[in-house]
Amino acid sequence: METTWRAVAVTAVAPIAWGATYVVTRHLLPADAPLWGAALRALPAGLLLWLLARRMPRGAWWWKAPVLGALNFGGFCVLVYVAAQLLPSSVAASIMALAPLALAGLAWPLLRQGPTTRWALGSVLGIAGVVLIVGLGTEGVAPAGVVASAIALLSSSLGAILTTRWRDDTPLLATTSWQLTAGGIALVVVAAVVEGAPPRVDATGVAAYTGIAVVATALAFVCWFTGLRLLPAGTVGLIGLLNPVTGVVLGVLVGGESLGIGQIIGILAVLAAIAVARPPRTRA
Repeated sequence: METTWRAVAVTAVAPIAWGATYVVTRHLLPADAPLWGAALRALPAGLLLWLLARRMPRGAWWWKAPVLGALNFGGFCVLVYVAAQLLPSSVAASIMALAPLALAGLAWPLLRQGPTTRWALGSVLGIAGVVLIVGLGTEGVAPAGVVASAIALLSSSLGAILTTRWRDDTPLLATTSWQLTAGGIALVVVAAVVEGAPPRVDATGVAAYTGIAVVATALAFVCWFTGLRLLPAGTVGLIGLLNPVTGVVLGVLVGGESLGIGQIIGILAVLAAIAVARPPRTRA
């Protein structure tokens, strides 16, 4: 038996790494090429994991990997890009904070993981915490942006649930590498059509892209999918709320941003939500 706190800690690597990318992207990478930024994360990360796993897809994985790659990476990143162009960041972040509800809702019929009272309480605390952290803007809300953000949420949630449902004895590194590679190829095509040539960056930019690909993508998604194997999907969704928490905290520590009392309460609410929703134990 694996202690649940260890599983929570492994899973938390993913949203913490994703939250750290906000500061890196804002200060070290070009802001006018988000699709190329996503492509340069996913494809190198997929190839790196493939070099470690050294396995080609077999059987049904030839079609499962592209489907999961589109849901988890390709289509998701494109939709998030569209939402970012149309919505205030606070509204987009608040919509994505509904991930615990989406994951739990899909896990009920697809994984037979029913919601619990602990999870329901944790969800209320977690979503309220994110709203306090990012604020909830009401001006300039475009319906198309809301739709794009909601579809992105459902896409990533369905991809996470299907990744768990379709798992077999294939090593996790291999299945993650196939997803990232398939999604990365799709992103390269979309980025080339929409944004043209890849952006030019200096040595610092190359180092930033490398760090994001290795840590915030390859390592992060291995930890994320590991969490989906060890913990209920709804609990994993709540752990994902550490993403905006990390972004805000690093913005204060590195970017010199201020932290209000509402944000402090929101951070404490998210941490309390994870503690409340944590199941007693899970099988390794």
